[in-house]
Amino acid sequence: MAVLYVVSGLILTAVVLLTVFISRLFGILRHGSEHKPGQKGSVSVLVVAGSGGHTTEIIRLMGSLSQSYNPRHYVIADTDKMSEEKIRTFEAELEKSGLPSQFTILRIPRSREVRQSWSSSVLSSLSALMSSVPLVFRLQPDMVLCNGPGTCVPLCAAGLLLGILGLKRVLIVYVESICRVETLSLSGKILYYFSDYFFVQWAPLKDKYPKAIYLGRLV
Repeated sequence: MAVLYVVSGLILTAVVLLTVFISRLFGILRHGSEHKPGQKGSVSVLVVAGSGGHTTEIIRLMGSLSQSYNPRHYVIADTDKMSEEKIRTFEAELEKSGLPSQFTILRIPRSREVRQSWSSSVLSSLSALMSSVPLVFRLQPDMVLCNGPGTCVPLCAAGLLLGILGLKRVLIVYVESICRVETLSLSGKILYYFSDYFFVQWAPLKDKYPKAIYLGRLV
């Protein structure tokens, strides 16, 4: 009988915690667009860069933003060999033009490699999440900006967790890659439901996903 009481207590506690977690998450997602981090000055932004075209697009996007998005914390996968050079070149050009260049480049394990099996990607995604949580909790950015690499999913999850725990509200901004004309990327399909602002660059995607924001080509 005592064991039954203990088990019942544990189940009840788990249900209560899960209910609180879901309620907090729902509240954050429902009122996300009301959060305006730039109203009181600069915006600390965590920028997720992916290998190849993802990094090129996110750098173009950063180039179109004002310098109030500062400092900039770029996060790339630990197996990414090209993005760091592109980021440093971009930031060096900003500095030459007389604009403040305050940035860091950080690495986390890649969530999923190209052609990696789904079964093994579960473990690699958990590894990426375990690295993302302490990193995001340490940086406490005002905003996470991403455009599709798999690395962005655990980082956005860590940003949401900050808000759920009541530590800091982090704005999640997702810009789908210009390459995606009629279907979303896997990251986009996931973050469509959790981002505060979800941008697409082709009208057919806006028709399929009503929450999306279509302003034409952004990069």
